[in-house]
Amino acid sequence: MTGPEKEALVIERVNRFAEPLCAAEGIELVHAEYLRDRGGRVLRLYIDRPEGVSLEDCAWISRQVSDWLDVSLDDIGPYSLEVSSPGPERPLGKTSDYDRFRDRRAKISVSPSWQGKKNFTGILKGVSGGEVLLETVEGAVAIPLKQIRRARLVDGE
Repeated sequence: MTGPEKEALVIERVNRFAEPLCAAEGIELVHAEYLRDRGGRVLRLYIDRPEGVSLEDCAWISRQVSDWLDVSLDDIGPYSLEVSSPGPERPLGKTSDYDRFRDRRAKISVSPSWQGKKNFTGILKGVSGGEVLLETVEGAVAIPLKQIRRARLVDGE
């Protein structure tokens, strides 16, 4: 199994466990990522709730997910687990996020490049037909969801 395939499998399994765990506590699992960082592999979970998340929320989810990982994903090798609030530059990980945050500024990175570019910044206009609609300074662009590598809300920039 290659790096990206392994990362996708880990994320899929973590989402399957963590989404219902979070939902039972009234918490939204915003995004999960498993990637290489300076210090090795990092499994990062972003959680939120309407009134914001507390340090206790993050610690509780971290303990629950860590215990599950020790038992269920003991074959992924060494990693660090981080659980935090998404903050103002919230990752956009679900298709519904592109409608939910309509009219907000976002930065989207794609792979492979789309229309000769790998990065787009503009105002979200929703999702339609498997494409994210974004109003950029160059005009409207429709980016295929399947090509989005990373997306996040951004302030003014």
